[in-house]
Amino acid sequence: MRKIEKQMNFAISNKSNWSSSNTQVSYNENTNCSSVYLHGHQIATYDHNTLALKLSSCGWATVTTKSRLNAILQELKTGCSVFQRKFIWYLCNDRKFVDFVDGMILLDTYSLEVA
Repeated sequence: MRKIEKQMNFAISNKSNWSSSNTQVSYNENTNCSSVYLHGHQIATYDHNTLALKLSSCGWATVTTKSRLNAILQELKTGCSVFQRKFIWYLCNDRKFVDFVDGMILLDTYSLEVA
């Protein structure tokens, strides 16, 4: 995991605002949610109350976007990751995988329950 991704995860876990280079974490006290931005695009939102994680590539299926999302998943939804096969993204755990869809909300890591 890159240094910037460790700092990003620290900000999410500690409910703080943080920014470095092309990545930003914004914590909203009213909703108790942390949002992650990459180049100004909101790629993830974590609800600290429900532990739900909303994911999006914002249409940018890049190596950097995937790396940031995987770092977030490693921190918040251990065992889950995003991978690519033949230019198609998938969300997986050790049991199964599902198509990655922008705006998907990951509720449960074990069953990959997605809203």
